[in-house]
Parts: sequence; structure tokens; C-alpha cells
Amino acid sequence: MTEQVGPVAGAGAGDSSAPAGRPGPAGVSPDAASSEAVTADAGAAVAEAHRREWAFVLAATARVVRDLDVAEECVQDAYVSALDAWSRRGVPDNPAAWLTTAARRKALDALRRDKTLRAKLPLLVEPEPEPGPQPPAAGQDDVIDDDRLRLVFTCCHPALAREAQVALTLRLVCGLTTAEIASAFLVSEATMAARVTRAKKKIAAARIAYRVPAAPELPDRLDAVLTVIHLLYTTGHTAPAGAELARDDLAERAIGLARMVGELMPDEREIRGLLALLLLTHARRAARLDPDGRLLLLAEQDRTRWDQAAIAEGTGLVLGALRGGRPGRFALQAAIAAVHAEAPSYEATDWRQLLGLYDELLKAWPSPVVALNRAVVLAMVAGPAAALAQIDELEAHDKRLAGYRYLPAAKADLLRREGRDQEAARAYQAALALAENDAERAFLAGRLAALGGPADP
Repeated sequence: MTEQVGPVAGAGAGDSSAPAGRPGPAGVSPDAASSEAVTADAGAAVAEAHRREWAFVLAATARVVRDLDVAEECVQDAYVSALDAWSRRGVPDNPAAWLTTAARRKALDALRRDKTLRAKLPLLVEPEPEPGPQPPAAGQDDVIDDDRLRLVFTCCHPALAREAQVALTLRLVCGLTTAEIASAFLVSEATMAARVTRAKKKIAAARIAYRVPAAPELPDRLDAVLTVIHLLYTTGHTAPAGAELARDDLAERAIGLARMVGELMPDEREIRGLLALLLLTHARRAARLDPDGRLLLLAEQDRTRWDQAAIAEGTGLVLGALRGGRPGRFALQAAIAAVHAEAPSYEATDWRQLLGLYDELLKAWPSPVVALNRAVVLAMVAGPAAALAQIDELEAHDKRLAGYRYLPAAKADLLRREGRDQEAARAYQAALALAENDAERAFLAGRLAALGGPADP
């Protein structure tokens, strides 16, 4: 592919028209069909609320009880209760408020039960731990005034390993599945599940208090927080699996969090770099699919459909992120995105400038994904053969890309451009075997069919 790859970057069951007193389709009575329709509507509403509101509900509950395990369990129970209640009474006008109220009530009940147990059975429970850092007093945690962002900073606790901080935050706060997080980290789902479990056990064993970090503690957690927001956006920009190419709810949530972090710490250049990167990438969202839903690469996109307001804001932020010292990884990625955004056409892109920026990015962030993206740009400067040599070296020396779906896709495109059709077909087949997003699978199948391979995705 010639676009940057990887991170940057219900209807009811019944027939309502059936006459009263007559069975509906397949012998289902109107009352039964109506009940099934209500249940289906409730199930769809719960699923949508889980997708959109999980972070809000968990963060608001955790702020009340200041115990993430209790909060998570109670939020899960609230969603289970919602399915039953909404099936019987209908979906409320404000599902998020209903879920938050239910979760908080369950959490407070759990704390009261625990307090009662400790009062009545003091010899059968663990003694109270020695006093440690106390939660901030009322009003003291106003340094962060958004529950979701507060919980992101809280989960990025320095006592945990960096990957554990990020994975735990993505799982608990952002509501990503373990499979989605594993895809972002280039590891297996089982490996990621084990990491999340170990992180939660360490929190319990070390009695890490879930509290709002004080202002002086924020800078030490900033890089992990920015990494969480970046990976959240990446998952929304191209969904790892499913029928939709993107999940705009995740992408927009990431942009919103980046804006809030910028307001919280306005002097941090890397925050400006991250927000610029997200805006410049998101500006292309309307042009990524054709009217038939076919995936369009950067070379094929109608640039008049790009969001010029987002591009203007993003490029302005890039200038600020690059000033004042050596730029960080997000500022450099934003500069790369700005070069693409400002090019009048794909052919007129300044590929040599991009190659230089990737060289700097590799120094700041020696990631195999960055190296793969650099190879794609190298093909535009020195030809596909030079890029293929770089990819072969990556395959031989960095096994982290072994299951990364964009490596065989990029390799297939370069082989196709070299006229090595049989090798390109095998690479497209390998990419197709790894891809789970329907739009990406259809694109790869089309390329494979054009080379004479099987077209069925």
C-alpha cells in the first residue's frame, strides 16, 4: 500500500402488521412478537450504551467508590440489570444516566455490606491496612474535571510497567476488547489477557489507591496517557475487525481526550503534537471509502472532501509542537501527516521530506511499524526494490511484525509494482488471512483477484 500503514497512525422479530387475534409469522402471536421486539430493542440499546457510555459510567462510579475493582464489577452488574429492566419498561431517554445511577447504587451497597461485615466479624476478615496516602479532599481533585480523563491518569500508575498501564487503561477505561488491545500491541490475545490480569493482581497486592494524581505527578504519567489516547484513536480510525472500516465514536473520544489534556497541561509540546496528528488524520475520514463502500488508498482519495478546518488547526498545532527543542514522536508523526495534508496531489507529495521525517521518527521511536512505514515512503523515492529489501530485513530481524496484517499488504503492493505477480498474490493471500475488517478484506480480495487469485474475501 502507498498510504501510511498501522498506527499514525434492531428490528423486532414479529410482524406488526398482523391482524389482531391472528398469529404472526411462523405461528408467533402478536403479543409474543411484540415482546420479542421490545427485548431486541433493549438488547440493541444495551449494546450501544456499552459501546458509547462504558467509559463515562465506569469513571463516574470509580470516582464515588475510589476502588476500581468494585466499580468495574458494579458497572457490569448495571448493564446486566439494564437488559432486564429495559426489556420490561422500555429504554430510558438517557441510558447513560440510568446506568450511572444503577452502578453507583450497587457500588455504595457493596461498600456498606463490606463495612457491616468488618464491624460484625472483625476476627474473620483481614485487618485494616496501615494508613497510606489518603484520597484528596473534596475539591482537591479539580485539577482534572472530567471523570474519564481523571481515570486515565489514575490507571497510568507508575508502579505498573508501561505496557501494563496502557493496556489496563484501554481495557477498563476505554472499553476496548482484549483482542483489540492485542492487535495494537502486536501480541496475541492470550498474551495481552495475561498482562491485564497481572496488572490487576499487582494493584490488589500492592494496595494501590485509585486516586486523582496531584498536579506535580501528572508529567510522569503523561507519556502513558498520550499513548493510550493514540492507541484509542488508532483503533477507531481502522477497526481491527467487523463490518465498519472505522469507529468514529472511539476516534472522536480520543480527540476529545487529547483536547482536555492540552487544556490541563498547555505547555507540553507533545500534547499539541498528538492532537495535531489526530486532527490531520481524522480530516481524511470522509474520503476513505467510495460511494460503494470500497476502501480508497491515499493516492485515490478526493482531496476536496478532506476537512480543511481540521487541517488548518492541525498544521497550526504542528508548528508549535516542533518549536523549542528536539521534537517527540507525536510531533514528528504530526509533521508527517501535515506533509500529506498540504500536498496538492498524491504525485506532488514531498516524498524526500517525508523520508527525512521518518528517519528522525525512527531515532525518537525505534518501532518496527515506523520502519515499515518508512519503507513504503522509500519506495516513492528509490523505487519498490529498495523498499522490498528493507521489508525483507525487517521480516528477518524483527519477529514482532510476524502477525501484523499491514506487512504482507505493503509487501504485496510493492511486488505488484515490480511485476512479480505470483509473489504478490501469495503476499495478498497472507494479508487476507490476517485481516478481519470487512473493508480491508474486500480491498485485498480485489487486488488478489486482479492478479488471477481467488476473489472471495
